[in-house]
Amino acid sequence: MTEKSTIPAIEVRGVSRIYGEGESQVAALRDIYVSIRQNEFFTLLGPSGCGKTTLLRLIAGFDFPTTGEILLYGEDIAPLPPFKRPVNTVFQSYALFPHMTVSQNIGFGLQMLGQSKAEVKTRVDEMLALVHMEAMRDRAVSQISGGQQQRVALARALAPKPKVLLLDEPLSALDYKLRKEMQIELKRVQAETGITFIFVTHDQEEALTMSDRIAVMSHGSIRQVGSPWDIYDRPAERFVADFIGETNFLEAEVMSVGDGRATVRLSSGVQIPATYPEDTVPNGRVTIVIRPEHAQLVQAGTAAALNGIIQNVVYLGTDTHFHLLLDDGTVFIVRQQNSKSGSCGFAAGQSVGIDLSHDVAQIVKD
Repeated sequence: MTEKSTIPAIEVRGVSRIYGEGESQVAALRDIYVSIRQNEFFTLLGPSGCGKTTLLRLIAGFDFPTTGEILLYGEDIAPLPPFKRPVNTVFQSYALFPHMTVSQNIGFGLQMLGQSKAEVKTRVDEMLALVHMEAMRDRAVSQISGGQQQRVALARALAPKPKVLLLDEPLSALDYKLRKEMQIELKRVQAETGITFIFVTHDQEEALTMSDRIAVMSHGSIRQVGSPWDIYDRPAERFVADFIGETNFLEAEVMSVGDGRATVRLSSGVQIPATYPEDTVPNGRVTIVIRPEHAQLVQAGTAAALNGIIQNVVYLGTDTHFHLLLDDGTVFIVRQQNSKSGSCGFAAGQSVGIDLSHDVAQIVKD
């Protein structure tokens, strides 16, 4: 018999969701396969309209797949209504009861489940401690901040001990500083509870900060699943590389392939190593990506992989972005961390070389 620890918390098998009929049909999801592990912080990331919220709604039971199966710990839950699924959801709008106190909001769902007053009080106390809201227990939710309301909504959703918690862009209404604080807080709560979190966002930085793994979605399909490092440093497709952070795209020619590495020739004639997705064998003309922070400016005349002229210098506090025009007319960005002195040593209009250290280039599928 298979051990429970090896069974995915959520497994989506061949799920599609079609709206409308005939020529007016719209495919919100197309043949989705994904396996989400137990005790994992898993993020569905993509632009608006990519299908990530639709997939979350199917897991929650607020909608039903046109085709395919959704398994929770190996059991098919696709036909079950929301109230029969051991799954809770934290929405973008927290939907708290304004006439109730913090503790009453957290305990409301437990009361609806028929738990005794003593059981409800014990669990509410546990949840208040988990989200560091003990001092606010008797405060009306209309009298607390947005970040505190987010914590209450989280505690309320966790109180019934769901097997999976779904979070639909719950931080989007918060200001930048508070959102950053709550990202760390959510990750802490997930680690302490051991509950599988499935988080929906369009914010790349948010996904990279919080996730154990990320599924990048586009036009109703999953383009790549991997750790934050995989998604950022080893994107499989041009869309993934372009959507996650800032990157440089260069045309190159494959010279040789072996041992999981390719050697490619740049437009400058210089040859450099490049990694590539496991399911491909690159050949001929390819596109490579190089992150701006993985390139380094050097003085003109120094042996370098690329050469160009600095068009613009953008100071961003922690780092400086150099926008260059390469000899072949390609735009290229180099990101350099700022030193304490504040002097970057390079200026607009200056001819420079670009050094590419080993293992910074990745071949992607267009």
